[in-house]
Amino acid sequence: MFGSVKSWLPAAFAAFAISLTSMPQAVAQAPSWADPELLAKGRAEGTLTVYGSMNEQEAQPYWKLFSDATGIKVDYVRSSDTGLLSRIAIESRAGKSVFDVIMTTAVSKLPDRLLKQFDLKEANTIIPQAIDKNRRWYGVYANYNTPAINTKLVDLKNAPKTFEEFAARTDFAGKVAIDPNDSQWVYAMFQHYGEAKARKLITDMMTNLKIVKLDGHLALARAIGLGEYAATPNNYTNLTINVGMAGNPTDWWVIEPIAVFFGQVGISETAPHPNAALLAANFALSREAQTQLTKAGRIPVRKDVTPNPANLYERFGKAPIITVTFSPDDEKKWKAITQQLLGR
Repeated sequence: MFGSVKSWLPAAFAAFAISLTSMPQAVAQAPSWADPELLAKGRAEGTLTVYGSMNEQEAQPYWKLFSDATGIKVDYVRSSDTGLLSRIAIESRAGKSVFDVIMTTAVSKLPDRLLKQFDLKEANTIIPQAIDKNRRWYGVYANYNTPAINTKLVDLKNAPKTFEEFAARTDFAGKVAIDPNDSQWVYAMFQHYGEAKARKLITDMMTNLKIVKLDGHLALARAIGLGEYAATPNNYTNLTINVGMAGNPTDWWVIEPIAVFFGQVGISETAPHPNAALLAANFALSREAQTQLTKAGRIPVRKDVTPNPANLYERFGKAPIITVTFSPDDEKKWKAITQQLLGR
């Protein structure tokens, strides 16, 4: 059963704790992704604290799968990437060990000293780009970046084929929005076009189209779906899919390049429940967990799990895909460049 949802963190973190206290009558056998010896040790620890940015509607059924399979209670603390990193920094300075597992797109931005090096049995099933070379995190889902439109306001057949064409669509002026924190997209533009051309393309779009800055990629996807804006030059493909699955008239298409970065899972170097944490990380790469993610339109990293929609990769075609992984120093550099180009 589920415990209550309660807010117990400082308001600045805007986080929630969800207690997932699934207690099956008997956990008959170890699931395929769980080593029996590790499972026994994890059950003995009894509980697991997960920090994550996944919304509660997705997180509850996702972590319930883990609890049902293991009998281990999951305390899930949700916040934004920034909120989670801030909380971990505060805990580290205070010498506190609170979280066991972190699952968010910002795991690679944490200092190495805070993250355990670990190996996962299920890692051989995922795409190699989703594996940290230092084994401190593994990709769980892929955030591909593509433009999106409201299909009642723009015919997909008439959508711009290039960013030059996008910048020239003065009929879009005032009807286009973007998240001003899109540093991964800006990085990919620089890599693909070179700095000078990328700067010109982005500046021309921002200026000619009077692009509105809207914080939050989910908020942007919903605003496009509701028709508050006609288009965006970039958003997370999975969020456009998610909003479309809810019945809203929105769709995405490809303009080169496609940036991709990963929702990542990592384990605290000082995890209070290290065996349960290792179980949870391996679960995140399992077929069961990856399939669950597709129900909300998230894009799996396992090679043997079909995305939703099934023709996703076909729609990418032969467009170049640029993998983006920021270190803490990279993050500072590209955040500054992105703020300069997209504004705040």
